Amino acid sequence: MPPLLLFDLTQIDLTAEPIFDKESIGEENPQRFEMQQLDGILWYNKEKFLILGYKDVGADEFWVRGHIPGRPLMPGVIMIESAAQLLSFFVKRVYEVEGFIGFTGIDSAKFRSVVEPGQRLYLLGHLTKVTTRKYSADIQGVVDGTMVFETTVSGMKV
Repeated sequence: MPPLLLFDLTQIDLTAEPIFDKESIGEENPQRFEMQQLDGILWYNKEKFLILGYKDVGADEFWVRGHIPGRPLMPGVIMIESAAQLLSFFVKRVYEVEGFIGFTGIDSAKFRSVVEPGQRLYLLGHLTKVTTRKYSADIQGVVDGTMVFETTVSGMKV
């Protein structure tokens, strides 16, 4: 049985326009083209270290053709990359950390279900460690109310 969600999604308007769109995310995160894995931020709570972002998974994603032919499934490493990008954006935009935040580790990861083209992958984040250079967050991926993955990722100011 999956753990409880980091926060209650029913308390957030998931149909609202993002407070930060792909262009705003690009102002903080350097990933571009096929490696940009974060499309919007819907909500955050700075005092509680919580954030909600999303990735709209399209039929034209670079991995669709080969992973898996006839039944495309979002690779777990790409899910983890989206989690790392959420952490980086959160630290840089909300907590105003200057410079590049490099992805330094996956402390744990568990994949619980699949993500397919045409779905929106919600990314729930909770910042758990903040020092002058190092950051960690618990991230959960949710599609259609089902937790599809959970991870703890870390980054460092480079």
